[in-house]
Amino acid sequence: MIMEIHTVTRSQRRYVSIFLLSAIVTMAFAVTHYSIPEEMEEGSVVSNLATDLGLDVKALNKRKVRLEIMANKKYLEVNKETGDLYIQERMDREILCASKTTCFLKLDAIIENPIRMFNIELEIMDINDNAPEFRRDVIHLDISESTAAGERFSLTNAFDPDVGTNSIKTYFLSENEHFAIEIQSGRDGSKFTDLILTKSLDREEQALHNLILTAVDGGVPARSGTASIIVRVLDTNDNSPQFEKESYTINLTENSPIGSLVVKLNAKDADEGSNSDIVYSFSLYTSEKTQETFSLNPENGEIRVKEMINYEDFRIYDMEIVATDKGVNSLSGKCKVRILITDMNDNHPEISIKSFTSPVKEDIAVGTVIAVVSVSDKDSGENGQIDIDISDELPFTLKESSDNYYELVVSEPLDREKVPEYDITFTVTDRGKPPLSDNETMTLELLDINDNVPQFPQSFYTIKVVENNAPGALLSSLTAHDPDLHENQYLVYFIIEKEIANTSMSMLFSINPENGNLYALKTFDYEIEKEFLFHIEARDSGVPPLSSNVTVHIIIMDQNDNTPLIVSPWRAHGSVVEEKIPRSTDKGTLIAKVIAIDTDSVHNSRITYQFLQNTDATLFSLDQYNGEIRTMRMFSYRDSRHQRLVVIAKDNGEPSLSATVTIKLSTVETALKTYADLTEVPLEYDIFSDLNLYLVIGLGSVSFLLLITILVTIVLKCQKAKPSKAAPPCRNSVISERNSTIADSTLVSNDAYWYSLFLAETRKGKLVVRQPVPKGARYIVSSIPRSTGLTETSDSAASTLQYSK
Repeated sequence: MIMEIHTVTRSQRRYVSIFLLSAIVTMAFAVTHYSIPEEMEEGSVVSNLATDLGLDVKALNKRKVRLEIMANKKYLEVNKETGDLYIQERMDREILCASKTTCFLKLDAIIENPIRMFNIELEIMDINDNAPEFRRDVIHLDISESTAAGERFSLTNAFDPDVGTNSIKTYFLSENEHFAIEIQSGRDGSKFTDLILTKSLDREEQALHNLILTAVDGGVPARSGTASIIVRVLDTNDNSPQFEKESYTINLTENSPIGSLVVKLNAKDADEGSNSDIVYSFSLYTSEKTQETFSLNPENGEIRVKEMINYEDFRIYDMEIVATDKGVNSLSGKCKVRILITDMNDNHPEISIKSFTSPVKEDIAVGTVIAVVSVSDKDSGENGQIDIDISDELPFTLKESSDNYYELVVSEPLDREKVPEYDITFTVTDRGKPPLSDNETMTLELLDINDNVPQFPQSFYTIKVVENNAPGALLSSLTAHDPDLHENQYLVYFIIEKEIANTSMSMLFSINPENGNLYALKTFDYEIEKEFLFHIEARDSGVPPLSSNVTVHIIIMDQNDNTPLIVSPWRAHGSVVEEKIPRSTDKGTLIAKVIAIDTDSVHNSRITYQFLQNTDATLFSLDQYNGEIRTMRMFSYRDSRHQRLVVIAKDNGEPSLSATVTIKLSTVETALKTYADLTEVPLEYDIFSDLNLYLVIGLGSVSFLLLITILVTIVLKCQKAKPSKAAPPCRNSVISERNSTIADSTLVSNDAYWYSLFLAETRKGKLVVRQPVPKGARYIVSSIPRSTGLTETSDSAASTLQYSK
């Protein structure tokens, strides 16, 4: 029974011819036969197995239908939902049945409940899917030009894995005039061919023949495969090898590296094949020494250096080279080679240190020889001439003492502190081409000498020290540097002795001898000592020792440690100053002048004055800078007869210090007559520049004035006071219990004020002198600004103090 089924899978139409052969055997099993072409795609349906076997499609899954294939791979599978038998893996007939003309695949279909087994036989039919193929794409044939016509040559046949009509059917040969083919069949039906020479070959006309052999199968459409046949015409050995020249002359430098190419000889043979293959060799006329020195490559004719060549041993090498072909009846050719050895600069110059002195002292004299060297070179001519050099930056020079001997001489003074050692490199160079050189380095060390004095960073040090410092306080560190080494570098510091007011500097200051730390040994007082000037010396420990000194200026800085002292108006300690003034005093009249002094520095001693207590603030004013107390208006009947003024004098320090004075003023109706006309006499004076001098003069003056005051007081008590006719009473007079008069910045006072006023006025830059009035009735004390000339006296700047005898 034959059935045809048309199935479409994966949008492709496939045709499957199914042959169903049914047979009843004793076991009641049926054999189902299918035929399919090879190379069907995966998923293609072969047939509906359920229909062919008469099975219910719906029961396939429940009855667990499966295929048992007698092969390594499972090429078919059953769709349990539809009952279709489909291709699971592509089948290639040439792989499954490579050596068979027919190809069958057997398998069993098994179902359960109840168990049944169906035999299935699948025939895989061949298609023309393989083209004929030669085992070799190129077939080489060597045919001698002497081969006679009609000679047969076997060719490699083509192979086609397909069978039947799809296998190889015939062969074709490309057109040519020398060759043809003859096709023959084997017992198994295969086709093969022979190449037949139809016409004699001539290598000189055509040495190579290229043919194309084509194999065609019987499939529809037919497939074919080709192979290239290359026929090489073999030559006969009728030509001998020939060199390009009969003789060669070659120049070779001595000491050429082993293996260096000297020359490559090239002989040519017009023949081909083994007849043109050439072998090179030395002839019997070539010496053994030459063959030991040079090697000859028998295949390519290269002559290379075999061992070191020395110009002094051999200068010329002669050799004869034979070129022989490899033909049956070999032929040969000859040539001569002469190698001339040329000399080269192959010896380095040499340097030898004959004498060398190191270390040397840095003060070594210029011109001293410190080394002797010699040079040599085994070469001759310019290759043996030597130049020797050292660096131009070194303080040395080379002098030739004799042939190839040189002395190294000191050319400049040496300084170890700049360069502690020198690396001296001697370079020797010959005059060959290219020049060869060599060098030798030696190190020259310098020994230190004590040739550097200690150096301070500064030549003058100004150190400020605040007074009232603690004894032992560190003032500064004065460190010097010495570039020498070892003991020449070790420094010791000390103060150069100097006495000030019978006091040695070492009693005031101390310096650490090892590190230069400067200390104060006492507490300084700015009011006593303001500055010190001395020298410190740094000395090294060399032999002989070297030293240097530096000037140190110690400036004592002031602190506000002195309270202002009120010297005017004068009063006993803790007492109140009492003054009497007329009630008719005009506005702006000078009532009193408070004068305070401060022994601190200018900044700290600047005094300002203020009222600490004032009975009537509308009646008196106080100038904060000069301490003058003046009336701001005239007295009225309502004003009290007694006025109390407390004045405070404050310095400019931080914090400020102060002193106070209390002045009790009483008004009276009458006034003593005053001298309105006071004589100012131009005076010559010297400017005091030292407070100590002021004190000495002041003390002497106080002693003298005290004596005068006592005498005058006795005289006055014995006499009755009378008004002076020369000076009538005026409204600007001020009368005190001490017979003092202040008028227009002129103060007439007892001698008790002299010393205090002297100190106060001189600190303000004025000169205070004492001058008698022409009649001798009183003393006049004048304060003159220091900048005033000897012939000028300012009315506003000068104050005169008159004293009544």
